[in-house]
Amino acid sequence: MDIGYARVSTREQNVALQVDALKAAGCARVLTEVASGASTERPVLAHLLDDVRPGDVIVIWKLDRLGRSLRHLIDVVSVLLQHEVGLRSLNDPVDTTTAQGRLVFNLFASLAEFEREVIRERTQAGLSSARARGRKGGRPKGVPAKAEPTAYAAETLYREGQLSAEQIAQRLHISKSTLYAYLRHRGVPVGVGYFYPSRTIRKSSSNPFQAWLSEVRESEKLS
Repeated sequence: MDIGYARVSTREQNVALQVDALKAAGCARVLTEVASGASTERPVLAHLLDDVRPGDVIVIWKLDRLGRSLRHLIDVVSVLLQHEVGLRSLNDPVDTTTAQGRLVFNLFASLAEFEREVIRERTQAGLSSARARGRKGGRPKGVPAKAEPTAYAAETLYREGQLSAEQIAQRLHISKSTLYAYLRHRGVPVGVGYFYPSRTIRKSSSNPFQAWLSEVRESEKLS
């Protein structure tokens, strides 16, 4: 059975567009939910995931309607696949009921894992660099011990100048204000006139997977 799931971030937003599209796609049921993109409280989605059975297919308007983050999205889809439940997005090249759709998802998951490994490596590089400069690894005042690796990673990524502040915050799963607090504690000058150059990452229109991945990341910032 095809089951639709529609989500909007606030009650002021209209869910009708998603619902109409899901019904037109042949969904026997359509569940709706009001929850922000970053919210961990999604009782309707939780109920849906508990209720589906092997052979069912969850249909969504776009991928950002399902996962609150890239990591969360991958985890949800992985669980669905383990229970032989499909996922189809009406506006993304993902349909795990087909071989091509599963391939796209696997590429997506592999890229996300690669990014996590890069962050881990840069975090370790930041620790080594700090020790080489004579720092003993003690945490700055006001930064909890568990945040030390994130603070080092924030400094490393910021100094490299490859990502914007928004992108770094997104990669490290922290707010932009927290990022700047970590940078100040690390002795990194931030503010007007102190931004490191960032390189624009071009989106290739000839590569639908990269274009889709970029769109998902941008939508996470807005959800």
